Amino acid sequence: MIAAATTTIAILRGTATNAWGDEQDTDTPVHTGIPASLVEQNRRVTTRDDPTPRIVRYAVGRVTAGTDVTDQDRIRDERTSAIYIVEAVSSMNSAAVAADLRLDLRRTT
Repeated sequence: MIAAATTTIAILRGTATNAWGDEQDTDTPVHTGIPASLVEQNRRVTTRDDPTPRIVRYAVGRVTAGTDVTDQDRIRDERTSAIYIVEAVSSMNSAAVAADLRLDLRRTT
């Protein structure tokens, strides 16, 4: 891993059907103890329609290349127990080293 790990994470995957037939996420870990860098950031945003500034919070994670994580998985920060939804997984190409995977995250808890 190129980025400095700030925590370890568990990757949560899977769904189940509740008593009313609605699909809901399960907290079944498929991998645990994965070193990761998680950084929460915020940005001031305005639009043409509404010039009032709003603060938007988002998180970015980095894990070792080859980690089994896909978009729509959930990750749990094992240090804080915060859960995030993985909205996108991307990687920069590098001829010298295997670049870390970048995870665009949205916090759910």
